[in-house]
Amino acid sequence: MTIKAKLSLLISIFVTLILGLNISIYYYSSQSGLRDNAEKQMQTIAKQIGSSLDAAEKSKRYMEETLGEKLRAVALAAQGELDPHVDHVSNEQLAKLSKKLGVDHISLWQRTADDIVVKKSSDPNEVGIGSKTWDYWYTAYNELFDLKKVTVSQGLKLPHYWSGPYQYATSDPTHINKWGNYYDGTTDYMINPYVNAQVFLDYENNAGTEALIRRLLQDNEDIIEIAGIDPEFFGKPEIVKIKKGVAVHNLDVRAVPFGVYELKNEAEDVELVRRAAATGKAEITKTTIRGKEVMRSFVPIGGEKPLVVGISFDYGTVRASLIDQLWLHASISLGLVVVSWFASYVLSGFLIRPLRSILDSVNAMAGGRFGSPIEIRSRDELGMLSESVNVMADNLQSYMGRLKASAEELRSTKEYLESFVTNTSDAIVVTDLDGIVIQANNAFEAMFGWNRQEAMNRPLGHVPESRAEEYAALRDIIMRGDSVADFETVRERTNGQPIDVSITVSPIRGENDEVVAIAEICRNITARKQSEEVIIRTEKLSVIGQLAAGVAHEIRNPLTTLRGFVQLNKQQGGLSGEYLDIMLSELDRINFIVSELLVLAKPQIHRYEELDAGQLLHDMISLLDTQAGLSNVVIETSFGNDVPKMIGDSIQLKQVFLNIMKNSIEAMDHGGTLSIELDVEPSRDTILLRFIDEGKGISDEDLARLGEPFFTRKVSGNGLGLMVSQRIITNHKGTMNVSSKLGEGTCVEIRFPVAGGPRIVFA
Repeated sequence: MTIKAKLSLLISIFVTLILGLNISIYYYSSQSGLRDNAEKQMQTIAKQIGSSLDAAEKSKRYMEETLGEKLRAVALAAQGELDPHVDHVSNEQLAKLSKKLGVDHISLWQRTADDIVVKKSSDPNEVGIGSKTWDYWYTAYNELFDLKKVTVSQGLKLPHYWSGPYQYATSDPTHINKWGNYYDGTTDYMINPYVNAQVFLDYENNAGTEALIRRLLQDNEDIIEIAGIDPEFFGKPEIVKIKKGVAVHNLDVRAVPFGVYELKNEAEDVELVRRAAATGKAEITKTTIRGKEVMRSFVPIGGEKPLVVGISFDYGTVRASLIDQLWLHASISLGLVVVSWFASYVLSGFLIRPLRSILDSVNAMAGGRFGSPIEIRSRDELGMLSESVNVMADNLQSYMGRLKASAEELRSTKEYLESFVTNTSDAIVVTDLDGIVIQANNAFEAMFGWNRQEAMNRPLGHVPESRAEEYAALRDIIMRGDSVADFETVRERTNGQPIDVSITVSPIRGENDEVVAIAEICRNITARKQSEEVIIRTEKLSVIGQLAAGVAHEIRNPLTTLRGFVQLNKQQGGLSGEYLDIMLSELDRINFIVSELLVLAKPQIHRYEELDAGQLLHDMISLLDTQAGLSNVVIETSFGNDVPKMIGDSIQLKQVFLNIMKNSIEAMDHGGTLSIELDVEPSRDTILLRFIDEGKGISDEDLARLGEPFFTRKVSGNGLGLMVSQRIITNHKGTMNVSSKLGEGTCVEIRFPVAGGPRIVFA
């Protein structure tokens, strides 16, 4: 064997050993890394679910408590209209009263010798139903009848009142209801109004933890299933009750409250769940279920009710990915061995025939190959020539490498940009200066229903006619070279269906920095808008409930006047025109107060129109005047002359003013003055409102947190009022600023744009 062949063989064997060692190290390190990544991924998912569950539980509890308080108000109203003896009340009377008070049904319960049963009800199916087998419900009913404070942990507890968690109805197992139960001893029955609570389950499925789990499963193909497990009931016999011949699972004692639990290994899972709940640490195991290799993680999450999140990860995909990578590395290594053998063969020839190597190197450079440097063995003329050739090869290789790298970088950047535009979830459309579509992505088709081939080279057709003036104003802004970011508006699908979107519109510039096209990015915010609307309506109902006592007192005053004049008329046989005018004035005042309360309370279609801010403030001052008087608060107003009108929704703005004025009155425990100022700023483009109280003030720490959901210092507050008000003001393109000092009072400043100009100020 020649020296050339021996040298080539030795180099090839050495390279083979190095590559084999590299593959082995890669296999074991990658296996460990993939397992660690899978565990971290499951931990992250569990934390996401825990955060979502905590927020969902707070929102659900708030909605349940609000509905429970409403049912108590209905029960009190029903008590005032019903005879105190159940035998003197008819089912038909209860049916009419249910419709009048806005609930589905009202039942009257009476305690017998050994049970508590429904005696009368607006729903005939409820009559005769007993509660003796209803666990803690029966306990709560007995405590109400005994005029004791309800002690069961579930549900909302108020004086003489208890509202349990929503549950399947005994009379109709297809319905999920929310009940309220009131008994104060003045009647021989307990009043039980109730409404359908299907909206709670719909909320959980569409916007709560279940929706998050569906998204996580869609985004993570390796995750097989996710389940929320209640350690208190997991592994125990399932509680099933038969109602009207239908098997019903109790909603408040579920072993798996959310998610899917199908890959079961119950004997092992019960122990893992118990340990995870007891130690507060994740329990991870790898097993085979139904012929599938699965990594399972049970992660405890805190909260009002501790749960354990079970996550099943398809470990087979990890192993398959690892095997694929191993085969890829083996193939590359085999290629490298062949290349190393060839390189060593060439190098051996160079060692034997240096002159030939120099010639071969020069020929290789002429062909564009610069990666074979010449080994210099001596410092003679041949060695100096070899060194010069090497320097020339290095310079050429560096130059060509930079050229190649620049070309590759440019190509890669273009491909990444095209891929981003095509596959992003936001709709992107580019139009020329005449509004003709010249480019659109996949998301544009999916969001608006347009086919790109149909939309190309045509005017943009997703702008509603009602928004044409707004869209033209936007394009004028872009033509001036400015951009518009996160602008909320409405667009239309091909079928005419409106979509709430947030858009960013930017100019595209040419070589001379002139605007040559306009790019529009649309993001669908319909779901967010619907969630905000639910919160706004819920907070409005809460405020209306708190105003009820003040409104009742306000109505009682004119009623007293009317009663006195009627008695005078009865005694004297007639009244003067002056007295009749006073009576009409008092009737008008009652009508105004009730109308304002109804306008605030009932659902409205949002409609933006020109409004007089001063008139809105006068309406709210009239509504709160009695409450202010009861709190020893004087309301002073200072309205400027010739204040322009503004554009907005009167119902939403009244809700904002009502919230702020109510907060100011409640902040002045010992009375004081609430100053309300209205004026237009010198620029004549902004309306300024100020609400200044002399209350106890707000600390710097609390001031920084104003507007956070569920943050409040009130005992009976819910922490949503200011957040809802800020959102309404933002939707009206306004701003709110709060300044305060402890012990001195608080000033709330609100600014709105005046009416007039292009209609691009509202989403």
